[in-house]
Order: sequence, then C-alpha cells, then structure tokens
Amino acid sequence: MRGIAALSLPARIFVSIAVAVVTVGVAFHVAMVFLQTAPDNTVSKRHAEVVDSYVYPEFERNWKLFAPNPLQQNVAVHARARIAAPGGSTKTTGWVDLSAMDGAAINGNPAPSHTQQNELRRAWEFYADNHDEKGKSYGLRGRLSEQYIKRIVMLRFGTELNGGSVERIQVRAVVTPVAPPEWGDEKTDSKTEYSVQPWWQVTSADLPGGAK
Repeated sequence: MRGIAALSLPARIFVSIAVAVVTVGVAFHVAMVFLQTAPDNTVSKRHAEVVDSYVYPEFERNWKLFAPNPLQQNVAVHARARIAAPGGSTKTTGWVDLSAMDGAAINGNPAPSHTQQNELRRAWEFYADNHDEKGKSYGLRGRLSEQYIKRIVMLRFGTELNGGSVERIQVRAVVTPVAPPEWGDEKTDSKTEYSVQPWWQVTSADLPGGAK
C-alpha cells in the first residue's frame, strides 16, 4: 500500500496539518451545536454569548414540523425601500414579496437549493422569535437576526433600486392561517394579518461583503 507513505515529507506534513485542522473544526462545531441544544448547564450559561454568536442564525433549528404544535400558518416576508432619487428627493418603493421570489425559483425545480427553500423563512422565524410585537429586540439574538434580515433584503434589492440609492429598508410579515380540512370540526379565523417592522437605516455592513 502506498497511500500517504508514498508522499514526500512536506506533503505528509501538509496532509497531517489539514486533517488536524478539519478535526478541530468539526469538533468545535459539534460542541457549539450540542451546547446550544442541550439543557442549560454551567458551561452553556458561562459561554452563552459565544455559543449563540456561532450558532445563530445559520445553524439554528426548530421542531415546528412535529406534534404537538406544528406550524399552522402561511408566512410571507415582504420588503420595501426608501431611496434617494436624483435631485435630492426621496421616494418609497412598493412592497416586494420576497417569499414569492423564492417560491418562483423553487416551482418546477427538481433540486432547489437549501438557500431558496429555507434562508428567508428561517431568518424570519429567527427574527420573530427574538422580537416583541413592536419590533423591539430581546438582546444579542435580536440584533443578530436584524443584521441577517437586512443582509438578505439588500442581496435581493442591491444598492441601486428604481433609479436611486437605497437608504432605508422596511420588512413586514404577511400571516395567513391555514384553513382546517373540510371534514374537520375545527374553527379558525382565516383573516390575513400584517406585522410591519420599523424602518432600518442601511449601512456598509448590510451590503454584500460589507462585514469583511
């Protein structure tokens, strides 16, 4: 068997270092996810800020697919922008259905990407779980969720929109309860509700690559 033994000494050293780095990275990821998922303990409480900063929002999970409380609403995320038009005036765009954009990309696609299926949906769930009804955040997780939503919106809009520069953005959730089956006795209100969030100022950190 030749394998690694057939490599030169520098190559073996490089492979060993690469394996060690990957092993440490995987171990760190598993540890962070475990601490976030496990019941509160001394370690998770002491390092809660570090754990949350790593896990949220990309690696956050929920269990709303399962009983006893499966998700029973259709939630769409809309966004609009306030732009600086030529001549110094400002104007506000109409609402753009970001969820519909994802739905159009998925429809008819036999292998839609994870981003198209889950990025916006999970980002909004993360945001809603860490803000009150008036859009006030609950601390670090709330601030992280705001940054995540803002970056997603700016990736869709870009810095220039409708002939002007995007200065501020606003998002809203359009929530429609899922109607019960015809054969059931359950009664639900199918009225659509709108959850409009405050306007956010756009900064360089909200632009693609801006946090680097």
